[in-house]
Amino acid sequence: MDMPVVPNPAALQGDGAGCHSGKAQMLAAAKSAGKSELLQQYAADYPKGPHDQPQSMCPAFGSLRVGLRMRRTMTILSGSACCVYGLTFTSHFYGAKRSVGYVPFNSESLVTGKLFEDIREAVYAQADSAKYDAIVIINLCVPTASGVPLQLLPKEINGVRIIGIDVPGFGVPTHAEAKDVLAGAMLRYARTEAEAGPVAAPRNGRAGKPTVTLIGEMFPADPMVIGAMLEPMGLAAGPVVPTREWRELYAALDSQVVAAIHPFYTASIREFETAGRTVVGSAPVGHDGTEAWLQAIGNAANVGQAQIDAVKNRMLPAIKGALARMPIQGRITMSGYEGSELLVARLLVESGADLRYVGTACPRTAWSDADRQWLESRGVHVQYRASLEQDLAAMREFKPDLAIGTTPVVQAAKEACIPALYFTNLISARPLMGPAGAGSLATVVNAAIANKARFDTMSAFFGGTGMGDKAGVWEGLPQDRPEFRADTRRQVIKLMKKRKAEEMI
Repeated sequence: MDMPVVPNPAALQGDGAGCHSGKAQMLAAAKSAGKSELLQQYAADYPKGPHDQPQSMCPAFGSLRVGLRMRRTMTILSGSACCVYGLTFTSHFYGAKRSVGYVPFNSESLVTGKLFEDIREAVYAQADSAKYDAIVIINLCVPTASGVPLQLLPKEINGVRIIGIDVPGFGVPTHAEAKDVLAGAMLRYARTEAEAGPVAAPRNGRAGKPTVTLIGEMFPADPMVIGAMLEPMGLAAGPVVPTREWRELYAALDSQVVAAIHPFYTASIREFETAGRTVVGSAPVGHDGTEAWLQAIGNAANVGQAQIDAVKNRMLPAIKGALARMPIQGRITMSGYEGSELLVARLLVESGADLRYVGTACPRTAWSDADRQWLESRGVHVQYRASLEQDLAAMREFKPDLAIGTTPVVQAAKEACIPALYFTNLISARPLMGPAGAGSLATVVNAAIANKARFDTMSAFFGGTGMGDKAGVWEGLPQDRPEFRADTRRQVIKLMKKRKAEEMI
């Protein structure tokens, strides 16, 4: 096999082969290298916001996470060494218990096409059907920009499925959506296998009832709670996508109804719709959300209204009671990048919270419209593709008793003596669905709001210590030197005038 030569090595020009080469340059190089169609699809699936894209971790972490959580699946990264180091560090920080493959490169191997040959050699060396069902190869920014053609890899080697995807930071906005990139690619592969002939049954056999596939990573108890709500309607909870092993993909596609619990899985939803499945948005959160979701699922699955009403009559009073027993009192602003922000917002509002703002790094889709409309009708500002600046502006404007958000939002809130909670670890990692979700947030939220006095005490004690010019460790108290500041300012102004004059020559 002749080695394919990279069509355009422009990603290597400038200040180096890495994410720091510049987004515009990388994007232009990728298009010149034959990735235009891919980037157009990403732009359609994951539209950016008015401010370009959210500030999030490297998007490829989402795809890497999906692969590392699947049984009998190996993941290989192709990208700059610094990027691979950061991704593997983050993956192990989040509990990955297996190795990540890496195919290194240099300028010569990238431009000549030797990198592709190295990837191909690595895949052949690892393709062992006794160990793996699939091998995932992920192109990071530079290989994508340079046009490394993973699509030319064999679709199967020694009985192992080969899946190559491009997940560049300049094409996929958030790591949440990168989960969809791999999940969608796997569903597409599994769908073609199922269309071609018999496929493996789920590990525990097929469900005896029609199933509802669930899209989105959830707290482990939530699928079980959803299953308990579906059971009286003659339905069962199907697999959760992203799945934990390959054969679950077939079972997911076998469901007649798909619940887009997380609404941004655009590529995955496209595969289900191609397979003729009905997709339902929102989720069974709170009283109103559960009532609407049960009705929508029942209608989609052709369940009789009497059965739907019976489930509502059983579940809704329990949810209302749980919400009443655990009220939340206080003004809140909330933001995050997991994709479940609007669902949590609904639960907070029904718990009694005065929620003013909810920001999500994910895009607006049809599958979150019901949640958005419900929130907006109650005076909550919903911001899709929220930037850090927007989240902070909301916090400053509404002066909440509690700010729930990303790490920098939490840091800024605490500096302003506002109690704050990190959304990913302390809020989204809790049950949200049905009776179990009602009231689940109240304990941690109320406890955080009650800590306001502690922040005031600490602020009064420490004052401005450790801030501005006084940050760091000093032997004595730092003294202001206004004369030094004035001299430096004069020098900077002089330098700027000189540069401006040179530009005009």
